[in-house]
Amino acid sequence: MRVSAKADYAVRAAVELAAAGEGEPVKGERLATAQDIPLQFLEHILLELKHQGLVRARRGAKGGYWLARPADEVTVADVVRAVEGPIANVQSMPPETIEYAGNAESLRDVWIAVRANIRSVLERVTLADLVAGELPATVAALAAEPDSWAAR
Repeated sequence: MRVSAKADYAVRAAVELAAAGEGEPVKGERLATAQDIPLQFLEHILLELKHQGLVRARRGAKGGYWLARPADEVTVADVVRAVEGPIANVQSMPPETIEYAGNAESLRDVWIAVRANIRSVLERVTLADLVAGELPATVAALAAEPDSWAAR
């Protein structure tokens, strides 16, 4: 799986909003600076997050952005889906809709299993987990495996 810059930036911005809490709205410039994200690109991402109901915004001198739901109710999967659409599509299609012929027939099941594994991580980790630096045990165990760190 390739995580796009857009998805990475969206999650990082959402984590910054989660860390800010429920006080004053956070300016886009502050989010961009905190995570070294190009401001114009970030503004487009925040607009998408707003359209998907994950972020709220207010204009003006006291304006900015904040999470629309509590951080412990927003998963990494929610944020990724908001900016990228469904997780683990194959050629822009859900894997269950694809039919392969002949020797590749069981490949669809492989793609479905890949999607299930990606979901099993992204749907368990909330923005609150990331802010706290405490991942769910199953995710932390996967990340602790030495083989998980090997680039291939």
